[in-house]
Amino acid sequence: MAIEVNEKPKKSTYDSSSIQVLEGLEAVRHRPAMYIGSTGPTGLHHLVYEAVDNSIDEVLAGHAKAVDIVIHEDNSITVLDDGRGIPVEPKHDVSDPKLKGKSALEIVMTVLHAGGKFEQNAYKYSGGLHGVGISCVNALSDWMKVEVYRDGKVYGQSYKCGKPDHDVKMTGKTDERGTRVTFHPDRAIFGDITYSFDTLSARLRELAFLNPGARITLLDERDDKQHSFHYEGGLVEFVKFMNAHKNPLHPQPIFLKKERDGVLIEVAVQYNDSYNEQIYSFVNNINTKDGGTHLSGFRSAITRVMNDYIKKHDLLKGKDFSVTGEDTREGLAAVISIKMASTKLQFEGQTKGKLGNTEVEGIVKSIVGDTLATFFEENPTTAKNICEKAILSAEAREAARKARELTRRKGALDSASLPGKLADCQERDPAKCEIYIVEGDSAGGSAKQGRDRKFQAILPLKGKILNVEKSRLSKMLANDEIRTLITALGCGVGQAEGDDGINLTKLRYHKICIMTDADVDGAHIRTLLLTFFFRQMRPLVERGHVYIAQPPLYKVKKGKKEMYVDTEERMDEWLLSEGLDAAEVLNLTKGPVGTKMEAVKLKGAFRAMAELGSLRKRLHKKGVEWADFLAFREKGEFPLYRVQEETGPLFVHGKRRETVARRVYRVP
Repeated sequence: MAIEVNEKPKKSTYDSSSIQVLEGLEAVRHRPAMYIGSTGPTGLHHLVYEAVDNSIDEVLAGHAKAVDIVIHEDNSITVLDDGRGIPVEPKHDVSDPKLKGKSALEIVMTVLHAGGKFEQNAYKYSGGLHGVGISCVNALSDWMKVEVYRDGKVYGQSYKCGKPDHDVKMTGKTDERGTRVTFHPDRAIFGDITYSFDTLSARLRELAFLNPGARITLLDERDDKQHSFHYEGGLVEFVKFMNAHKNPLHPQPIFLKKERDGVLIEVAVQYNDSYNEQIYSFVNNINTKDGGTHLSGFRSAITRVMNDYIKKHDLLKGKDFSVTGEDTREGLAAVISIKMASTKLQFEGQTKGKLGNTEVEGIVKSIVGDTLATFFEENPTTAKNICEKAILSAEAREAARKARELTRRKGALDSASLPGKLADCQERDPAKCEIYIVEGDSAGGSAKQGRDRKFQAILPLKGKILNVEKSRLSKMLANDEIRTLITALGCGVGQAEGDDGINLTKLRYHKICIMTDADVDGAHIRTLLLTFFFRQMRPLVERGHVYIAQPPLYKVKKGKKEMYVDTEERMDEWLLSEGLDAAEVLNLTKGPVGTKMEAVKLKGAFRAMAELGSLRKRLHKKGVEWADFLAFREKGEFPLYRVQEETGPLFVHGKRRETVARRVYRVP
């Protein structure tokens, strides 16, 4: 006989025991996204930016000239600068008794809202404002080490999950100065901790442009890649770099550098013959990717000056349309960099994505407007070319609007008349639907056989679509394949949401997968499709609706079992597991002869041998043979660097910066 017992749920109580107090850096580990934006790739790379920004602040203050960043093979990061070094003296002027007498270095690394940028005594301009940057990095790393080279001595401290292993102590003497920070992101928080060399390289290149004369080096020990950035031309070189593969309308960028009311403004502008704008905005070297008041002021100035010039010289010649701000920025490549006292800065959030200072908008608008108006009067030919491009953009915008309206009236963009080649799905909830854009009818047939028709739709496209990077909207809407794609998605087209733009409420599939062949043509088609989505349907990309189908690297078949493997590492793991599945190793020397080695120990031994083989290959790539490595082991000291000189390789055991400047290759 079965007896069913219904237990009454315990009543939840809300009393003083429900209130938690998070001490130290625990709050950061509990809510990491609040401090670094996310725990995905963006947040992972933000850790490096926080560490680098401290070094760049030393460059801004005029105390440092070089910053070195190293990605180690275990995805730990080292950031080294030649600045003043974080102070290490004990602090006694603090109210918290727990901190009284602690080293300033330990307080900076382990206490939120502790730093040298709340007042203007140490830094006139700085990107750090809240005193939480490097302490957040420490909290979100499973281990961190800091070395400070200051006053002829080396000081160090190490941490685990934000907590110090020991007090700050002197570990040696040195002729150098600066700070070295090494940290390893916590896999429990980020999951995948693989750093992208290209992502970090792009950000460091920006910093080198923004700080003329500074040398910033990025070294990736995982595959021996290295980039070194050093630009004397500043923003002018930045804009030329942006227009390197385009045709500028004027040979030299328009550049201004002025200070007003404590705000230093630098702007570089150069127009090209493309159809898209490219504007980067920075505040105290921080990339304000969401813009802000400085960007609003810049855009307003461009629109006002250009419309005034068009009206003054009657360039419209009685045409019945007006030039909008979007038209004036067609083909614009510009960089805006402002610097102001950190005590006055107002960002929206710790990640500093958007500037909020209202007074900056008027200052930027006035200075940029005056400079641009003067340039137009002094360079009438260039001014006329730029204004005529804006007028052509306005004409094309009007033509595109009429073409869109005409197309809608004909029903070509109406979801009620779906393209015949679309194999639609049965599900009607867009949040559950997927559409796969495939290459050609043959791929479409294969995809239809493998899909789940309940929620997966297939849209084959013929050939390569139009390159929208070099085409205006009116020409784009005349392309059959693009019209087919727009019709299938059902949300319209446009760079922004609104009446004349894209309407995401009508999107028929919330997951849009680009599935092209794994060859050169497939990569080209994928690039063209991504360009189309980014330029003409950007909200889809920003909301996370666009995906790329990644083909596996290997197909593995054993007996009747089949599986797909997407990385070399997983393939090696599978081969090791399968190869040792039925293997036996008997002990013939020590202990009881004939006993079998445990399966776990056997796999561990083979993994160690595979890792040893990989290490030998990496050593060989760096010019270190196995015999050299064994010789170092016999001496009891392994070098940190290998310097290639004319007389041969030189192995260096110290950490002196001079070696870094002489094509140094780190020895694993």
